[in-house]
Amino acid sequence: MFAQLPVVAFLCAVLVLIPFPWHWRAGTVSTLAISVWLFVSNLIFGIDAIIWGDTVLSVAPVWCDIATKIQMGSNVALPAAMFCLCMHLERVSSVRQARTTCSEKRRRQIVDSLLCFGVPAIYMALHYVVQGHRFDIVEGFGCRPTIYVSVASIFLIWVPPLFFSVGACIFAAMAFSHFWRRRATFAKHLQNSNTALTTGRYFRLMCMAIVEMFFGLLVTSLNMWFSLRGGLRPWISWGNVHSNFSEVAYFPLAIIPQAELAWTFALWFMIPIASIIFFGFFAFGQDAMKEYAATFAWIKHNVLRLPDTASAGFGFMSSRITAETEAITPPFLILPP
Repeated sequence: MFAQLPVVAFLCAVLVLIPFPWHWRAGTVSTLAISVWLFVSNLIFGIDAIIWGDTVLSVAPVWCDIATKIQMGSNVALPAAMFCLCMHLERVSSVRQARTTCSEKRRRQIVDSLLCFGVPAIYMALHYVVQGHRFDIVEGFGCRPTIYVSVASIFLIWVPPLFFSVGACIFAAMAFSHFWRRRATFAKHLQNSNTALTTGRYFRLMCMAIVEMFFGLLVTSLNMWFSLRGGLRPWISWGNVHSNFSEVAYFPLAIIPQAELAWTFALWFMIPIASIIFFGFFAFGQDAMKEYAATFAWIKHNVLRLPDTASAGFGFMSSRITAETEAITPPFLILPP
């Protein structure tokens, strides 16, 4: 029904994987987590848009159970990853720690992994508390998680992403303050801190974190408003909330109002937009250009088996110049050995 949705989703899934190799070598768990969560979210969106492009039948219920939980996890995983990234940038730019040792780096990676993957796992488990029924299926978009809109859902579903986003704002402000105070000697400070960050990479990470952070705040606020626009439902009991848990709600496009369909489109495109922002900050930097050059050189020599045209051309020109020089050099200018 909407052919552009899977195309956009799969394209964004590929884009967020392009900076993955140099983030892996840098060992920054937060940026790796952002790439992984955006890739999985785009992949789910693309598959859903294909399967349910023109139907609302529950043709893959187990897939929907898994996909909706991962969608819920990404709601808090991305703000948590931004929180870890801003906390790391603030730590690197401060004067509290002169150098980063291997043990401290490993400890930070463990903490970041728990925040970026452990917290979303707990969040997905807690979603069951306010999961009124199994899932929804929206024609053209696929399966969507359900939330029993109540006071409990505010604290369990929307407060954690807002908490991480606000915390990331605080650490980002502190990191920028450190950067601004010692901007003249910041490159030397990074070198003395024994970190893999350069000034340009640090600045890109800072700008990306700020943009993604405010974008995440906007998305969470819009999603919260969209879900709460009909008001809160009373929490009577656990049994009442989960009384029809096995139910699957179906929403054909014919019964969806245009205004609500527009909001559904807007919320769907938030993940692809976040993916493009993430790609844009890393696709054109110095690290990326070196990676592209190395990749093209490897493909050229190992896959296409092409000779080095620059060297060959230089050798050809050198021999030609030598031959022409010998041809026009007068005999009396040739000195004996």
